[in-house]
Amino acid sequence: MREQRDLPSQYPAGMKLDGLSLMEFGFPGPLRDRLVAAALSGAKTSTSGLVLEYDREGEPLPRVGERLAVVDSGERRVAVIELTEVRTVRLADVDLQHALDEGEGYDSVAGWRTAHEEFWHSAEMRAELGDPDFVVDDDTLVLAQRFRLVHTV
Repeated sequence: MREQRDLPSQYPAGMKLDGLSLMEFGFPGPLRDRLVAAALSGAKTSTSGLVLEYDREGEPLPRVGERLAVVDSGERRVAVIELTEVRTVRLADVDLQHALDEGEGYDSVAGWRTAHEEFWHSAEMRAELGDPDFVVDDDTLVLAQRFRLVHTV
């Protein structure tokens, strides 16, 4: 799902984004389009994923300072973000500030959780995970990432 590559420490303006790992917000389509637009506008400064996705792919977890190329629904690299915080938390422990900073209009952790459970329980996500019966619970590990927009294309 994500490309992992060694990253140089600096990226000049007008840089090529081919060597960066990818940040994919959701699956291609209307949701990704909204999330990318929110990140580009500065409204979205955090995102959530399942630690299970990284474990399943044998990928290392992202780290603070890592720069990632944000891709749109056409799989075009449209921006660079830099991770400023990476936390692994239980689903039950996701905090309100993280939910607010996802830039999707959540005003409570309960609203954030309902929307994310719907996504994580979708047929598309279950197919991605290879588990048609996958469900999250309070103890599911969530990767809560905070980022800043570094560059837009």
